[in-house]
Amino acid sequence: MNYPEVIRNLIECFKKLPGIGEKSAERLALATLKLDDEIINLFSQSLKDTKTKIKRCNICNNLSEQDKCDICLDENRNKKIICVVQEPKNVIMIEKSNNYNGMYHVIDNLISPLDGINPSDINIGALKQRIEKDKVEEVIIALKQSIEGETTTLYIAKILENTGVKITKIAQGIPYGTDMEYIDYLTLEKAIEDRKEIS
Repeated sequence: MNYPEVIRNLIECFKKLPGIGEKSAERLALATLKLDDEIINLFSQSLKDTKTKIKRCNICNNLSEQDKCDICLDENRNKKIICVVQEPKNVIMIEKSNNYNGMYHVIDNLISPLDGINPSDINIGALKQRIEKDKVEEVIIALKQSIEGETTTLYIAKILENTGVKITKIAQGIPYGTDMEYIDYLTLEKAIEDRKEIS
């Protein structure tokens, strides 16, 4: 015997989310049956709103409901420092460390020729424009400690070497190959604080 088609469809939908396998998807689908109508409606509307209302910030490429994200609109931020991260969730992680008051630049990808991701696929042209426009003094590169992360870091450093900007990367202490989302805030705070200049 199998679940009714409606539940099977919901299980398949949950399985499309990263990190959700068959068992987890089944558990989530069955859990929705126990939710009251108000929560189900809110859940459904939130999914729709996420798809229709969330866009990318025109400046830093972070997630936003407006053309510019809250960080880029914040006049109290230090616009002379830009932290380069791979994904919007990395911005949230660094913000939660409460140790950084500069700006961000989300590049979306790490260079990985084996996966078909080349230097042209990362958002560096916009970063160079921001450096010139805002007279940026330092670029902190906070990418995953991996071959792809190191390759991308060296590429960014090479592209920016004649801009006169100080280029640093977060300190070691973050385990090799670990995604930033799995790092505790104190480790991340220390890695930013102890960042090293790329020569």
